[in-house]
Amino acid sequence: MDIESATQARECGVSGGWWGCLKALPEKSKSKFLNFTSNIKKKALGDPRRVIHSLKVGSAITLVSLLYLILPLYEIFGLHAIWAIFTVVFVFEFTVGAVLSKFTNRGFATLLAGALGVEGVNLANCFGQKGKPFVLGTLLFVLAAGSTFSRFFPRIKARYDYGVVIFILTSSLVLVSGQRVEGIFDFACQRLYDILIGGAICIVISLFVCPVWAGQDLHNLIASNIEKLANFLQGFECAYFECSVCKDNPDKSVLEGYKSVLNSKASEELLANFAWWEPGHGRFRLFHPWTHYVKIGALARQCSYKFETLDRYLTPEIHVSLEFKGKVQEPCKKLCWEASQALKALSSSIRTMTEPCDAKLHLENSKNAIQNLKIALETTSLEDEELIAIMPVFTVASILIETTKCVEKIHDSVSELSHLAHFRSVESKVSVSTEKPHLLHRGTIKPVGESYGAGHVQSTVQDMDRLEICVRPNSDADG
Repeated sequence: MDIESATQARECGVSGGWWGCLKALPEKSKSKFLNFTSNIKKKALGDPRRVIHSLKVGSAITLVSLLYLILPLYEIFGLHAIWAIFTVVFVFEFTVGAVLSKFTNRGFATLLAGALGVEGVNLANCFGQKGKPFVLGTLLFVLAAGSTFSRFFPRIKARYDYGVVIFILTSSLVLVSGQRVEGIFDFACQRLYDILIGGAICIVISLFVCPVWAGQDLHNLIASNIEKLANFLQGFECAYFECSVCKDNPDKSVLEGYKSVLNSKASEELLANFAWWEPGHGRFRLFHPWTHYVKIGALARQCSYKFETLDRYLTPEIHVSLEFKGKVQEPCKKLCWEASQALKALSSSIRTMTEPCDAKLHLENSKNAIQNLKIALETTSLEDEELIAIMPVFTVASILIETTKCVEKIHDSVSELSHLAHFRSVESKVSVSTEKPHLLHRGTIKPVGESYGAGHVQSTVQDMDRLEICVRPNSDADG
């Protein structure tokens, strides 16, 4: 703030003191206002559902507030109507699944906590006025401690955590009120009625007014992530091998799209959890295999980790042998192309909910490209090449082979999803390449030179699988 104030003071001095600042104030205020409105417009146009959701929340709170504002309704519900407003504020979420999850958790937790609280108060009354506080305190401790411990179980934490919190809150309120308030049963019932009213308003508006489905968002997110991986491979092919078909360098956002895939795990798991609560809708039947999308997302992240390594070779620190790079360029380009087309076919298969037939054929073509790449490496004489100059290209080729294997795993998982979700079958429009690997004589890679160690180093590339280099992250939470 001191630096900013000093800067403004210098500007005012140049403009003629305070009078110059005062004259510039309307223009600055106008500029800030225009920037503010521009940000609001950008946010609204980025996803119009945000505007609709805001209007839906405002409508729900207005409707439930009538219980408090209209006198006949207030006489029925009284001061307890405020809990209905609280319910709308805490329950109304962006997606239908989130609303159903929170309302179900809140409703059942309130019902169970209210029942246990009333029975606990009745039990405490049996011990008289002197023993009642000790019994209520003991019950409070047992229920709060036991409920809190249950939150450490992953399954309960994922789906019922909100309900456990509401259970602790409601049971504590009922038990504590049992010491001072008469008619504790009516108090618990009234609270439950208000929650049901507020929750019912949330569900009706969420389901029937421009519903936003968590399952649909998860479906689109997985398809989009796979498409980003395909775009990266195409961009890498153009940037690293300088393809003639690419007139301009690929957009930087295309080459960095895989980074959003690395950070999508939390969103995928949250959407899958909310989608589990949703009824059948649109193309998605009841008991749709939502958890399988999380499995596909984990495989996509494994693939994006390999892309993170490939991205580093776009700006190599070591001078690469252009001659060696040219010899493996064509099979590597073919490998990138077929793998990217397979990923695009998988993304399209998920979006359209059709069987991934085209992706399988692209994978078959990529296997032919792998054979050509191995043969190109085997038949290359490297007596005039330095090992440090060929290793970057060799590593890129090895990672591309590993990437194809990862794409094949994604294909198998998407195929399993198509079977579980009953995707439509379509005829494939892709043909398997009839090009066979060029069966040239077997060669050896012979880095020659006394500087590399004692004697001559002869490393046969005939068994390429043993020499494949795959740089993996230190820790992969997805396994």
